[in-house]
Amino acid sequence: MTLSPITQRRLHQFKANKRGYWSFWIFLFLFILCLGAEFLANDKPILVRYDGAFYMPVFESYAETEFGGDFETEAEYRDPFVQDLINEKGWIIWPLIRFSYDTINYNLPQPAPSPPTTENWLGTDDQGRDVMARVIYGFRISVLFGLILTVVSSIIGITAGAFQGYYGGWLDLTLQRVIEIWTSMPSLFILIIFSSMFVPGFWTLLLILLLFSWVQLVDVVRAEFLRTRNFDYVRAAHALGVSNSKIMWRHILPNAMVATLTLMPFILTGSITALTSLDFLGLGLPPGSPSLGELLAQGKNNLQAPWLGFTAFIILAVMLTLLTFIGEAVRDAFDPRKTKI
Repeated sequence: MTLSPITQRRLHQFKANKRGYWSFWIFLFLFILCLGAEFLANDKPILVRYDGAFYMPVFESYAETEFGGDFETEAEYRDPFVQDLINEKGWIIWPLIRFSYDTINYNLPQPAPSPPTTENWLGTDDQGRDVMARVIYGFRISVLFGLILTVVSSIIGITAGAFQGYYGGWLDLTLQRVIEIWTSMPSLFILIIFSSMFVPGFWTLLLILLLFSWVQLVDVVRAEFLRTRNFDYVRAAHALGVSNSKIMWRHILPNAMVATLTLMPFILTGSITALTSLDFLGLGLPPGSPSLGELLAQGKNNLQAPWLGFTAFIILAVMLTLLTFIGEAVRDAFDPRKTKI
């Protein structure tokens, strides 16, 4: 597939921003790595061979009796007794970290929160859970939450801005007044009120934050449609009988997407920050969920365990810095003033 000269120029400009280019690959590597969090950090083996048969506890639950035990309940693979049973007739392949995000280590060298050791690389939190495992799962949840919120809010914002800018008139005036009133409300306090009213959950928080995040792109898209709708090629399409929907989708929207794409990495950064803030305040994900905001709160409440606060701060700083650098590179790529070197 041959890329158009404009696309080739944009790719070249993106690569020319070395800081953003390498940030993209680093972030992509970390994200793909965390997508397989169950294979990196888990209290269940990746693969078990017992008595000539293969088992994958990561995907399916097996009773202890499957391995010669006495109980019909799911096998506790961290139990030395179960490990001995399996090793008698087979072998076990463990993840790199033998803890899941909710696994409690009952064999700590000192009361929780305990400092980093060879078993718990980043120590444990105040409930004895492995911090490294919670960081891996928390990173995945934060990025997935931010990506979903960014995509959905962008679709709504682009659609609203497109209709406002293209049709103008009373539709534009009415929606502008509604958006002005809505954005003038104290969003943080409303988010806190809504979060305390409803049972916290991934999709509940997504809907609550979506109430305010969709307006971020409306003005940009609206301005582009207002500017472009009177261009000659749009008037010519009208004269040829092309429908309004086709004109908006094929002729005007590609121009509006230039400014939109440059803002998306920054919207993603804001979405992750919003989730972290709610988790820090205790109004985010359900208790026990792997959360970077909850880890920050633990660092605040356990000043005698500095590894908690430092870990959460470093992870958030690296994540948001990488996304900011990527956003700068995307902005340079779509900047028409940049020329090919």
